Amino acid sequence: MKAAILTVGTEILFGQIENTNASYLSRELNNLGIDVMYHNTVGDNLNRLTDNLLHLLKECDLIITTGGLGPTRDDITKEGVSIAINKPMVLNGDVKIWLENRFKKTGRNITENNYRQCYFPEGADIMLNDNGTAPGMINTINYNDESRYLITLPGPPREMKPMFQRDVIPFIKSLSDEHIVYEFVRTSGIGESLLESKIMDLVDEQTDPTIATYVTYGEVYLRITSKRRTAKEAHDSVTKMIEILKSRIGRYIYYVGNKNIEEIVIEKLKEKNLTVSSSESCTGGMFGETITKYPGSSEVFQTSLVTYSNESKANILGVSKKTLDSYGAVSEETAGEMAIGTNTVSKSPICVSVTGIAGPGGGSSDKPVGTVCFGIYYRGRLNTYKKLFKGDRNSIRKQSVLWMFRYIYEVLGEKDEK
Repeated sequence: MKAAILTVGTEILFGQIENTNASYLSRELNNLGIDVMYHNTVGDNLNRLTDNLLHLLKECDLIITTGGLGPTRDDITKEGVSIAINKPMVLNGDVKIWLENRFKKTGRNITENNYRQCYFPEGADIMLNDNGTAPGMINTINYNDESRYLITLPGPPREMKPMFQRDVIPFIKSLSDEHIVYEFVRTSGIGESLLESKIMDLVDEQTDPTIATYVTYGEVYLRITSKRRTAKEAHDSVTKMIEILKSRIGRYIYYVGNKNIEEIVIEKLKEKNLTVSSSESCTGGMFGETITKYPGSSEVFQTSLVTYSNESKANILGVSKKTLDSYGAVSEETAGEMAIGTNTVSKSPICVSVTGIAGPGGGSSDKPVGTVCFGIYYRGRLNTYKKLFKGDRNSIRKQSVLWMFRYIYEVLGEKDEK
């Protein structure tokens, strides 16, 4: 099945709102074994919207739109669908009652324009909105004797995501008797090109299961997907391929599953009943922000220190003036003393530090932009590292945080001598 995602809204074209819906839907559809062929965005213009829909109907089995379902005149998605599929707009009495009750429960008076949300192309299957007033819909279309599915979802992510999970995923799964199973293989310490060279024959020969490679901020991971007659057959197919991958690149695989490095580290810290503290320079607290996004992080995260200047590194962490003068703020020596100083302040068994040049200025021939040094102190043992990252300031900072978690993961894998 080939799919397209059509985002509706002039505010997205103007860059006033970030289009997170498209990336979310692409990931979800990909996990369902559906190839996304197009990401289109169109403003609040009925003619352009209709033209986009007609073009996509020629090439795709599934079209999902987001946005343009509200009560105002610029909410035109349903009208565009009505024209594209040649179905008249009709009032849905059940939705009218639902909408009136929804306003009544919240103590608000319903205005006349809100009733626009009760009209749909004839024959549409309605998806009520638990988090707003704009229902979605599923339209099944016969297009040149082939089935097409045109699904409209509300624009706000807090409304769109629950509706997609509750209604759209089961609907898509019902379209096929086959079962899809997928698994992620996450790697560390290997680049995309080298990894690909080690498994190129598997990629070239793939039929089922399939292997897809993804890269994000320095991390490379694989998604293994199988579509078979039964769930067991698909699961066995994926498991067999993972074993083959382990024999090829096992030394680089750090996790099999759909969790990122932060979640894995938090789980392992909980298992070992350990806490971690951090001191950050170039990342400015991003490590602390990242780990505290996750529920339960309070059990494992103790102290966060942002020591941006040399004075704070010296006064708070005890980094010596001699070290700063001799090696500079961006050095393994300084990172090591930062990690030890973090332990002195926090008493956490695991202490991680980072100092670097995120750019765009501040680099030199010896220490170019992207130079980042790390220290990790674990129960009396100190390790330091130096990396050179590529990218803009934000990318360098994000990669630095990723590697902080990786170094914690590595020491958590060591045998505990105490």
